Amino acid sequence: MTRLFLGAAACCFLHPLALAHPDHDTAPGQEIDRAVRTGNGEWLFEAVPHWGEFPDDRDIGPTHGGVVVDPQTGEIFASTDAAHAILVWKPDGTFVRSIAPECQGFHAMDIRVEQGKTVIYGAQLAGPKPLRVCKLDTSGRLLLEVSEATAGQVKGGWDGLTGVAVAPDGSIFCSMGYGAQFIHKFDAEGKWLSSFGGRGSGDQVLTETSHGLKIDLRYGEPRLLICDRENRRLIHTDLEGRWIGEYASHLRRPCSVSISGDFCAVAELEARVTILDKDGTPVAFLGDNPDRGQWANFPVPKEDLRLGIFTAPHGISFDQEDNLYVEDWNVSGRVTKLRRIKP
Repeated sequence: MTRLFLGAAACCFLHPLALAHPDHDTAPGQEIDRAVRTGNGEWLFEAVPHWGEFPDDRDIGPTHGGVVVDPQTGEIFASTDAAHAILVWKPDGTFVRSIAPECQGFHAMDIRVEQGKTVIYGAQLAGPKPLRVCKLDTSGRLLLEVSEATAGQVKGGWDGLTGVAVAPDGSIFCSMGYGAQFIHKFDAEGKWLSSFGGRGSGDQVLTETSHGLKIDLRYGEPRLLICDRENRRLIHTDLEGRWIGEYASHLRRPCSVSISGDFCAVAELEARVTILDKDGTPVAFLGDNPDRGQWANFPVPKEDLRLGIFTAPHGISFDQEDNLYVEDWNVSGRVTKLRRIKP
């Protein structure tokens, strides 16, 4: 497995191309009503102004979650820590509805089509019913729950739930990234099958904050792609939890990923989104924030946020047209649409 080592020369070459380009006369907090470009090479995007804002200018609520796109309707779902829980928008940013208030506090989500219908899986870290994995339909109706009560005595315990991913056969994986670092595997009905991982680093399935999870179908047999956030890397295992290798390293605290074709978009908590190719090599940096004081900074006020510049990317998703939706970890809440500019 190819490992990424992003040395000083590569950083110097790529970094200047990574910044968004807002109007240099526009101060933080001032309105920008035109799209702002970010990215480089074949991966250029426009950050869409005012996308997803409420008509009455209310905050969307604190965001510490995920974002997914319905492959059938194109609707965008973003989880929040606010009472309205999960917000739903059309691709043009029109707010449609909120769903599943009892699922307030989803820290991560996965989405897929099962028997012709779209379903959402969420890892609930906070809110009224924390520390459970939920399966919902797109109206918010609960279809399945996996919790400590239903899971039984899983290896490493049930604490600090951060991520969820679902394999093609319906197997459910969830990570205890704020706990003992174990990853638990369940069958499609929520029956516990196995657990693997633990705290540590190196060429083995050990992590320091096993944050986001994704099923990776780019290499033939499905793999589990794990965001090992505090080891600043992405690692692969097979679906039995056996080590395959590092996919990328020297990242800025990766929180979640989305895959389109041979490419992977990484939401990095330290104020950047990175596009990686199939070998784990960076091909573009998006929204790179020059103000290190805003990196991984939850309390950055709404008036200091700048279009096309990220503060703490936490959730991310491609849509069918390779546009990206990015959720920052932020006190007032922010979801950004990056519209892909095709070469």
